[in-house]
Amino acid sequence: MTIQALQRFTSMVMKLPVHTKSVERNVVLLLLFVLIPVPLAVAADDYTAARRAMVGEIEADVELTSSYIGADELDKRVMKAMGTVPRHEFVPDDIRRYAYENRPLPIGYGQTISQPYIVALMTDLLDPAPGHSVLEVGTGSGYQAAILAELVANVYTIEIVEELGSRATKDLARLGYDNVEVRIGDGYHGWESVSPFDSILVAAAASHIPPPLLRQLKPGGRMIIPVGSRFLTQYLVLVEKSFDGVVKTHQILPVRFVPLTGGHD
Repeated sequence: MTIQALQRFTSMVMKLPVHTKSVERNVVLLLLFVLIPVPLAVAADDYTAARRAMVGEIEADVELTSSYIGADELDKRVMKAMGTVPRHEFVPDDIRRYAYENRPLPIGYGQTISQPYIVALMTDLLDPAPGHSVLEVGTGSGYQAAILAELVANVYTIEIVEELGSRATKDLARLGYDNVEVRIGDGYHGWESVSPFDSILVAAAASHIPPPLLRQLKPGGRMIIPVGSRFLTQYLVLVEKSFDGVVKTHQILPVRFVPLTGGHD
């Protein structure tokens, strides 16, 4: 029964003789209680179950790639964040039903929201801590920033596509992520005025590790970045900067990302 139909039924009940009205009113109240909440509860449960299933798929992928990543499980805090953040709020309405599938999805302007497994892995490799300040290059939908915001003190994220950056700003604010600041611009050059950062996450493939980002990474910090061209193999690379400034890189596993764009060479 639709709400409109129920309203018509209620109106009919109110016109019944007095001696039958109390019985029929109880029927209406029962219908209101039983029929109306059910679709809302089912929808909420569907997303909860879908998130849980997504987390299970991430865990399975971690096991499958354990020889690459050097671990058979990710930080429990990261996995809790993956099971908490509503990914469906960061994808276009027309593909929301696919929000919890373990794959990238288009978000417009030639960009994608990353595969949940990759989001979890990149977050884990940063080794985030509650007091950390993190830079993200490539805001996209805002989903990765929301995951980081669950784990660190401050997230600064840069998006070169103005429409995406504006949309992510609104979505993050609407969902209460007030420890995320979004800027429209070329992320290759970082965000010097709020640097240095405990860690940096780059969500687009670069042909090399941008020197400005290395300079803005704190000693003892970590950067995770896909390196490679659009048409050749890309690798997820972990960059570690020692306390004496020595930089070491480690290839983690092959990936596929949209290219880092901007006016840099």
